Amino acid sequence: MSVERDPVEHGLEARLAAARQAGGRADSRLTGSIDDFFLADDARLDERMRATVAQLLGGIVRSIETDIRRHAARVLSSGGADRRAEALLRGHDDVVDRLSRAGLLRDRQLMDELIARVRGDIIAAALPIDRDGPDDGSILLRLADSDDGVVAVAARTLLSAEVRRRAAIHGDAAMTGDVSAELHHRLIWWIAATIREAIVACEGDDAATDRAIVAAAQRSLAAHDEGDRVEAVAMRLAQAIGARADELAPLLIDCLRDRRLILFIACLGRALDMDYDSTRAIVIEPEGDRLWLALRALDCDRATIARIGLSLADADPRRDLERFADEIDALAAIPVDVARSALAPLTLHHDLRLAIDALARKTQR
Repeated sequence: MSVERDPVEHGLEARLAAARQAGGRADSRLTGSIDDFFLADDARLDERMRATVAQLLGGIVRSIETDIRRHAARVLSSGGADRRAEALLRGHDDVVDRLSRAGLLRDRQLMDELIARVRGDIIAAALPIDRDGPDDGSILLRLADSDDGVVAVAARTLLSAEVRRRAAIHGDAAMTGDVSAELHHRLIWWIAATIREAIVACEGDDAATDRAIVAAAQRSLAAHDEGDRVEAVAMRLAQAIGARADELAPLLIDCLRDRRLILFIACLGRALDMDYDSTRAIVIEPEGDRLWLALRALDCDRATIARIGLSLADADPRRDLERFADEIDALAAIPVDVARSALAPLTLHHDLRLAIDALARKTQR
């Protein structure tokens, strides 16, 4: 005969357990407050950045979570485990919060991608529209009507990819494929483990449920194609355009005029023989030193550097416009071969560069 627990006693135990945990939470809050107090101003995210990064991260995680839950539930239902399937679909645990508490979302590569993307989107939206430029419509629309079929297809694909991303950001579509394959792989298994943890806590261990979650995770991995991402499509368009040296400067300026920062980054990266992430990093950093070297490495003249610098300064309040104005003549005088030599480390293979950076961070500690 089972003996029911006294609800008063149970409530007291829960209250005492919460009180015991309060000290740890207070210590964690103090640690976070101290870290924030000593954080340099140029490293601190403003409220708009924090909110947008959180929205992007939450959208990606929830999209992957929903995909895994639904497919795992279908697998369970097909095996007659309807109650387990319903339990999976009813799960409303905050996966982002659980991953945050585990420290998994502090992943440098993940946060670098999300913060850089959001920073780029904010800068792009704030770029000045050049009313004195040629009134010939959007650069992407012009490229989509190009006589060069390869360019036209690539431009239309980029337009479609941008529409899909905007729809996903506003909650009208899934965001499961909107990160690199490496990050997607990492997130899939983190989220799968979080889902499993929650259902084990509610329903207990079950081998069939574990197999269903694994099957759902593997299905999501197999379906992922990072080539569909906006950045990858933009790089293919830049390759298709294949701008010659004398065509590059007008193309870059036209991209900024049209607020197509992603295409600007892709065209610059293609010309420098650098991957998208490395090129984006030098474009969005507020100091601009590496960007000016990149433009000189491509033999861009003073007028081009000034035009690009002024456009970015108008869009990004972190940039020091007065310093740029004082240094523009010296920047334009940097020899092309010197600039190319200085940028050479950025052309290394992406994974090798990450390893070099990791070694440097360890050495500095």
